[in-house]
Amino acid sequence: MRKQAVRRKTYAVRKPKKKATVFSGNLFRYSIVAFFIVLMLGLSYHYRNGLSYYFGFKSDKISRANREAKRISDVRNFQVLEKHQGKSIGIDVSEYQGEISWSYVDTLENKHPLHYVFIRATVGKDRKDRKFEKNWLGAKENKMIRGAYHYYRPNENSLEQAELFIKTVTLQKGDLPPVLDIEKLPKNQSIANLKLGLKRWLHAVESHYGVKPIIYSGESYYEDFLKEEFGDYLFWIANYNFYREEIAEDWLFWQFTEKASVPGIKGNVDVNIYNGDLQQLQFITVE
Repeated sequence: MRKQAVRRKTYAVRKPKKKATVFSGNLFRYSIVAFFIVLMLGLSYHYRNGLSYYFGFKSDKISRANREAKRISDVRNFQVLEKHQGKSIGIDVSEYQGEISWSYVDTLENKHPLHYVFIRATVGKDRKDRKFEKNWLGAKENKMIRGAYHYYRPNENSLEQAELFIKTVTLQKGDLPPVLDIEKLPKNQSIANLKLGLKRWLHAVESHYGVKPIIYSGESYYEDFLKEEFGDYLFWIANYNFYREEIAEDWLFWQFTEKASVPGIKGNVDVNIYNGDLQQLQFITVE
């Protein structure tokens, strides 16, 4: 009788799995890729200006667009000024214009004399314009009619804002009336409360200086919120649209551009037309 072969069961010996480390398998490869991506991004950011200049995909297009926008703006400015021959022309400035060489600030487009300047004095209840005192003195030395304005913050106490303006600005004979600049809508109060705050500021400032302030705003803001209820005040209106080429009869001043070039000032500056000549402008100054 043949002996049956006995088959022995074999058991595979499993080796213990090694824990994955940064230097093993896919994780290692992903780490290398991620490192090079971060490196390239860092280099691209560090040399962004040079790359932009080299490839011309950013700086050239932007400068070209800016030049074209300025050219179109200059054409409109010329046309508007030609339609207002005899009107008094002025500018308005703030710390955003940087250091102004006031002795050079004299004409617009080498043709139109600049008679006056509005200078930002205060912002809200707690901030003075960093260049106000220098600009206030510089305009006086340059023999320009000057006026000071306050940028109103709707969500801050109106009387505290008026107090800051009064402490900052001393008006002299020949200066323009104070100006309230309102451009924003309130976030935490009603329109009715906004108007109440504006009236409190206006009354406090008028009581102190003995002259009725001027209100500055954009045309749509003026039409929607101010025109009816503040009709006994004089308005300085901003409108840069191409369809508007002449000052409205009921505007005291018209800010018709924010892109003008003026000697002594680097960059763009706002230009304004007074609804009258120089002699009429002098008539509304503080006595």
